[in-house]
Amino acid sequence: MSTFCASDGTQLAYRTYGAGDPLVCIPGGPADSRYLGELGGLSAHRRLIVPDLRGTGRSAVPEDTAGYRCDRLVDDIEALRAHLGLARTDLLGHSAGANIAVQYAARHPSRVGRLALITPGARAVGIDIGGEERRALARLRSGEPWFPAAFAALEAITRGTGTDWAAVDPFFYGRWDEAARAHHAASRPDNPDAVAGFGAEGAFDPPATRAALAAFGAPVLLLAGEFDLNSPPRSAADFAALFPDATLVVQEGAGHYPWVDDADRFTELVSAFLA
Repeated sequence: MSTFCASDGTQLAYRTYGAGDPLVCIPGGPADSRYLGELGGLSAHRRLIVPDLRGTGRSAVPEDTAGYRCDRLVDDIEALRAHLGLARTDLLGHSAGANIAVQYAARHPSRVGRLALITPGARAVGIDIGGEERRALARLRSGEPWFPAAFAALEAITRGTGTDWAAVDPFFYGRWDEAARAHHAASRPDNPDAVAGFGAEGAFDPPATRAALAAFGAPVLLLAGEFDLNSPPRSAADFAALFPDATLVVQEGAGHYPWVDDADRFTELVSAFLA
């Protein structure tokens, strides 16, 4: 574990895995970045630089909670790039981390070589996902033994009458087995202030971000999971359409954490793009 100093003086931590050309990997949540691990073995192809977002993992809690805002976290990624001495870097963002990654690309396009967005959250670009879309995708899992209880909970949540989020956990993985359960337990956010602050007022400006991405010239990969309710393939396709040079890949049999569902396939797809 290494550390660097953010522009406001907050001490931030990051992990390094593997060797070779650097790839800065921004976690979602906001949660401890350990849930990314080595991204299914992607560290065999690139040197993964994985920061703990402020207030998570081993990074310090900021004095000002406004620092948790997504647009402010962009400044931390820029501070990390400068700390590493990189003129430019390839960038990967998972889930909510994709919102940070695209705002970074919009603000610092010349600093980004290639951009990989993995099951991306899309609040930064204003793409909405409706309850019926999530329910339709969930029905693809109707043959699973856990489906009846999970789908009933999902229906209640999407209609605003339920809050049993734990019951819908199986929908986030292609296989709800022991490995998935262990991974899910390790990926849960544990700083409610960081979660609440991430999307606070002023965190997103979708029209401005969309306009900037329309001029973003670097290659972009959007990787969606076939069964991902959080970031459905349709929303990833809409996201891809915002870039001049984007490739959309839907990983079959995968949910929100595709490197957990099929590490070999995930590594093959992402390493090929980065190469």
